[in-house]
Amino acid sequence: MKGSPHYVEGDITTMSDKIILTGDRPTGKLHIGHYVGSLRGRVELQNSGEYKKIFIMIADAQALTDNADNPEKIRQNIIEVALDYLSAGIDPEKTTLLIQSQIPELCELSFYYMNLVTVSRLQRNPTVKAEIQLRNFETSIPVGFFTYPISQAADITAFKATTVPVGEDQLPMIEQTREIVRKFNDVYGETLVEPDAMLPTEASARRLPGIDGGAKMSKSLGNCIYLSENSADLKTKVMSMYTDPDHIKISDPGKIEGNTVFTYLDAFATDAHFAEYLPEYANLDELKAHYQRGGLGDVKVKKFLLAVLEETLAPIRARRAEYQRDIAGVYDILKKGSEAAREVAAETLSDVRAAMKINYFDDKALIESQAKLYGDK
Repeated sequence: MKGSPHYVEGDITTMSDKIILTGDRPTGKLHIGHYVGSLRGRVELQNSGEYKKIFIMIADAQALTDNADNPEKIRQNIIEVALDYLSAGIDPEKTTLLIQSQIPELCELSFYYMNLVTVSRLQRNPTVKAEIQLRNFETSIPVGFFTYPISQAADITAFKATTVPVGEDQLPMIEQTREIVRKFNDVYGETLVEPDAMLPTEASARRLPGIDGGAKMSKSLGNCIYLSENSADLKTKVMSMYTDPDHIKISDPGKIEGNTVFTYLDAFATDAHFAEYLPEYANLDELKAHYQRGGLGDVKVKKFLLAVLEETLAPIRARRAEYQRDIAGVYDILKKGSEAAREVAAETLSDVRAAMKINYFDDKALIESQAKLYGDK
């Protein structure tokens, strides 16, 4: 399959007609888990030249569904996420960067789609159920949060996306969108594009654990390495990473399963890194084998990981510094991207309104037929 080596997708349409929509909630700076899980692949997809359009959305409206009492948090993190996108290699000349709330057509589409989905169907959505439990919303679910699969369907269909890069945990959301599209097209005629999910192909790209060995990186848990991490803090975090608690002496055999350092090496280390920083090993398999049979200390492995991560993050850090010198320019990129995205969403909304027969003032045939009807009386 062509495209990013980090993703695999279904055979949905010709390459020239493919459109990607993806994005993030602006609830904090992006970390290397985001980079491995999505950003790195997005840059590859962007540079592949195989997609007609790529839209990356900063989903601030969706973030407000569980942060309604703290809008300033979302407001401040818009620029942080934008800086992370640009520093990671997202090119506004190739990719349209937009802010969700600046596309009011999305709200109207969501309103119409709500008539096509039942409450019980939303309750059965595994992703919604998991997110509700995670946020302790079982007894008091904000309506906006409960219906965000419908809002997400509006996002995807508004831009005629054929391809949505997601993790496995988001597959139920894409299926919900596909159901809405099929229902709409069945009731009102072929109007909306049915999207396919694009899954990461590498296990290491699907979920990067926190530096403490926790299942998920989280700002609140303090177990993240941010894309903007400075060298000193990066060193501190890497050298404190969770490894094998039973690997007490260097001579002890070590386990790589559940060993965070090796999980990160799976995600980042290449043979070229070994040639540069640890030439006594040809590749990661040799390093793992040595660790497993004993005679290799955690400090040496961590120092190698530090060198790998520093090489990865240094250019990202440098690009971020450049963009930070022109914040007004970054907002201008977001403004222009949002304006371009709104034009596309407006076209889709026009098609939807026509299909639903609520485009009263644009339907000349309707006006003429009514004028004739009443003129004959």
